[in-house]
Amino acid sequence: MRIALAQINPTVGDFSGNLRKIAEFVERAAAEGAALVMFPELATCGYPPADLLEKESFVKRAEETLAAVAELTRGEGRPAVLCGSPMRCESSSGKRVRNVAALMEDGEIKFVQQKMLLPFYDVFDEQRYFEPAKNQALSVVNWKAVAITICEDAWNDKMFWPRQMYPVDPIEELMRQWAVLPQPLSGHRLILNISASPFWHGKLEVRQRMIGALAKRHRATVVMVNQVGANDSLIFDGGSFAVRPDGEVFAQANSFVEDLLVFETEEQGVGSGVESSAAETLGNESDAGGEDRVEKTWQALVLGTRDYLSKCGFRKAIVGLSGGIDSALVAAIAVEALGAENVRGIGMPSEFSSTGSVTDAEKLAQNLGIAFSTVPIRAIYEEFSTSLEPFFKGTEFGLAEENLQPRIRGSLLMALSNKTGALVLTTGNKSEMACGYCTLYGDMVGALAVIGDVYKTEVYELSRWVNREREVIPEDTLTKSPSAELRPGQKDTDSLPPYDVLDPIVRAYIEDYRSAEEIVRSQGVELELVRKVIRLVELSEYKRQQAAPVLKVSRKSFGMGRRFPIAARREV
Repeated sequence: MRIALAQINPTVGDFSGNLRKIAEFVERAAAEGAALVMFPELATCGYPPADLLEKESFVKRAEETLAAVAELTRGEGRPAVLCGSPMRCESSSGKRVRNVAALMEDGEIKFVQQKMLLPFYDVFDEQRYFEPAKNQALSVVNWKAVAITICEDAWNDKMFWPRQMYPVDPIEELMRQWAVLPQPLSGHRLILNISASPFWHGKLEVRQRMIGALAKRHRATVVMVNQVGANDSLIFDGGSFAVRPDGEVFAQANSFVEDLLVFETEEQGVGSGVESSAAETLGNESDAGGEDRVEKTWQALVLGTRDYLSKCGFRKAIVGLSGGIDSALVAAIAVEALGAENVRGIGMPSEFSSTGSVTDAEKLAQNLGIAFSTVPIRAIYEEFSTSLEPFFKGTEFGLAEENLQPRIRGSLLMALSNKTGALVLTTGNKSEMACGYCTLYGDMVGALAVIGDVYKTEVYELSRWVNREREVIPEDTLTKSPSAELRPGQKDTDSLPPYDVLDPIVRAYIEDYRSAEEIVRSQGVELELVRKVIRLVELSEYKRQQAAPVLKVSRKSFGMGRRFPIAARREV
């Protein structure tokens, strides 16, 4: 069968826009002679729709859009379409909505496969909205049997994962049905999967190893189409692919861009059907190469920034440029995502800002080709200090005075945002957000935390990658000691361990949920230091829950996928 994978970038709730995009890709697939064109999970409405699914009008509009998609298949020579959509449940009990893959031919919906495994971990909360399928059934496309699955339904292979998340495996159920099919339907096994699988480091490799193991185990060709684009914090990398029965990928779409991948399935053979164990296939979840990992992170952050602004109806961004590496990297990402003409840098030096910081910010803006303005805050800070003098009199200069400065800067940035209609991009990294080394209503103000899931050490890696062909980020910015410059001679290491020590501790605690004792044993650091870092992480939860949305690029980012109470005793 000639199949087309339509890797599209839908916008949540934009039914008319999503329909136009689906129609465009159906026409392209038809021109390529495809018998079937596959679209991602919930393609009619975009993923994830969240509580919009609780609005009856939203689900009704999705069903109307799906009916319009079915019309695209009407007429001689038109390809069949497999498309994801929410759909109302037919039963009177349980949840009111189901997550379905609809197979459409000849202008009609011929078959509906309902999602069975509804993830409820990390960023997923599908059990909140959808009614799970009670069973699965094979379907027929172009006179050939196919097994249709939706995303998570293919993620419970007991031969791949050390621990199954669910008591049932929809793929196994479908393959048992296949075993009793009459000839000629029981020939070449074909498993189709429509997905909206978010990106994190190494995710594409995990998908391909998992699907490869699945293909070998069941002696089947397995095809996965994945959503691309970004919706709020989640970034979808696409990377749709097809795997032969021997577990090898034979066709793959590009990552981080819309794409149409067309291929033939019959040419791939039957394969050996050798089963793979979890130990053989799971392996390391990191990317194969360091530079490849850095480049993918860059692509993800650029896509996430571009889609966040465009899907929210904005074209321009403002970045507060301190002369430091974090704001420099965010500005570089913004320029790649939006164009230099749509990015403005604002320098806001205080009496504690070094001359080099001001000149580094100016040089960065010049290298990026963006507009740059300077708004000194010394006079404003002095006015604040005068007003507070009756309350601060007789006390030493400390945190209150330090935090006044970023809060003044935050107010200026938001005023410029209100006046110009440009969104403020916050510049804090994951290391700082983890330890609370950031100021609420100050440097945390803004619409999007672009690098909030990027550790400080990774910020340096990304910045060097940005400079791989020419100097974009000034060399002085890369080599000087990090400092918030809120008091004379301040350095980050006054408050935090060196980042090459801090980041592995934070990663182990946040992403792997390691205890202090486990971190000490694995990293060879002092227990007192680890406990200090953990205490900083726990005490800063109230800040993170008031932060801007964070673009997710790791397995565990701050935001919707990490839910901890603010008011709690931390005894474990």
